[in-house]
Amino acid sequence: MTNQLKNVLSAIDDINREDTNITLSNAKEYPKELIYGQRMSACLAQHWPQANELLQIAVRAQHIKRWHIKRSEFEQGKAGYYQWRIALGKFHAELAAQTILEHGYNKEQASQTASIICKENLKNKTHSQLNADSQTLEDVACLVFLEHYFEEFARQYIEKDNEAKIIRIVQLTWKKMSAQAHNIALKLTLPEHLMALVAKALS
Repeated sequence: MTNQLKNVLSAIDDINREDTNITLSNAKEYPKELIYGQRMSACLAQHWPQANELLQIAVRAQHIKRWHIKRSEFEQGKAGYYQWRIALGKFHAELAAQTILEHGYNKEQASQTASIICKENLKNKTHSQLNADSQTLEDVACLVFLEHYFEEFARQYIEKDNEAKIIRIVQLTWKKMSAQAHNIALKLTLPEHLMALVAKALS
């Protein structure tokens, strides 16, 4: 890893360290988006060790300063939710691009990083590398969800006796993932009841 890359990742962490939302991990408290970004990077390093620098930055910055734009600022319902997600994606991309420019990367690299975060290249097959990087970012996000956040997500719907909602989310998540990510996901060590839910979703 180059010093330039280390400095950018550190800068992203410094921003995310300001998050007042807390995630518990191994009985310790962490700023929510700080540990999320680090989990994303760990997943990428484990399963895509040859990932290029811009992809590594995009993965770490996937949720950079996410708390800045609140869900409550948008209308309730599905339309408001999608407007919020679009606004977040644009914000993350712009802040990541600004951050890497401040650390010596050029405008083209900043633009490419922003494009990966926005995942706009999933719809643009003319740029194969950016398309592949966007898909890898999507894969990493899905795998991190399944490994670290699926249990908490599932619990709230189990308590509401709404297993169908969980199964639907797993199916939607699965559709976003590549074949490689499917293979990785099936090898994750998940609690037995979560594996059963995944099996139902895929049956």
